[in-house]
Amino acid sequence: MKSIAAWICAAVAAVAVNCSVSADTYPSRATRMIVPYAAGGPTDLAARKLADLLGPRLGQPVVVENRGGGGGIPGTEAVAAAAPDGYTLLVGATGPLVVSPSVRTLRYDVNKDLQPIAEIWRSSQLLAAHPKVGVKTFAEFVDHARKNPGKLTIGTAGIGTLPHLLLELVNMEAGVKLVHVPYRGTAAVLPNALGGQIDAIIGDVAVIAPNVRSGALVPIAVTAPERSTLLPDVPTVAESRYPKLVAESWYGLMAPAGVPQDVMKKLVPAVQAALADPSFLEALKSQGATVVANSPEKFGAHIRSETEKWGPVARAAGLK
Repeated sequence: MKSIAAWICAAVAAVAVNCSVSADTYPSRATRMIVPYAAGGPTDLAARKLADLLGPRLGQPVVVENRGGGGGIPGTEAVAAAAPDGYTLLVGATGPLVVSPSVRTLRYDVNKDLQPIAEIWRSSQLLAAHPKVGVKTFAEFVDHARKNPGKLTIGTAGIGTLPHLLLELVNMEAGVKLVHVPYRGTAAVLPNALGGQIDAIIGDVAVIAPNVRSGALVPIAVTAPERSTLLPDVPTVAESRYPKLVAESWYGLMAPAGVPQDVMKKLVPAVQAALADPSFLEALKSQGATVVANSPEKFGAHIRSETEKWGPVARAAGLK
């Protein structure tokens, strides 16, 4: 019995030593940064820039892995189910972290299975119309929609996306009935928006701005608290007396819940340093985005606040 007890004690001690060494030497290999969207979009490009800056600060490579499809849910599921060792990170977004959990049962619980590290950036959405609609301001757009209920068609990046929820919120707040036309991404909306097959588009300002500058689309309003640096002459929805329509798409870095504090003490400062890098700030500015770089606690609070705001809108819209 004594020999068995001694063996157990030795095994426990070995595990403790290994855990301590693991924490002390983190990171000792490459880290995966999962982007739950297709390669090539604004989210992917920003994530790759962050990975390039984070790697040298951790002393190990950070490799971006795209797991697109399913509204970002499969990629988010993969991170929630991964080992909580700091080697798997998620670029989380509104859809899989706020909208989908509000309307359906998922294989992960955002509050229990994922751990916030830092919010990365926020970007404005832009409402733009085809010239044939004949409106130039948000007030004119609302008035036109009221006079033509159920006739104005608005394209978005898809069902359950922030642009879709914004459309539904416009319906509620302005007392109109816009027709939602979902696509697979903002870029996919543009051909029909430019061709006049649909009346207007709501999407990332960085994607739509070039078509506004060319005169192909008429900018109506941006949804951020302040005007976009990409289109400084376009007013905000708040300026049009609709403050409840203020909304920004946002992205943040998360990890599986349970990452040891010793690992977090190395990971969080490295992420904050990467986000503060002038080249990252400039890269995001060129996309009309604002770097946030807040603490894990503040990012967690922001997710809860967004859930309180958009959950009721998603359910009222009957999203499934």
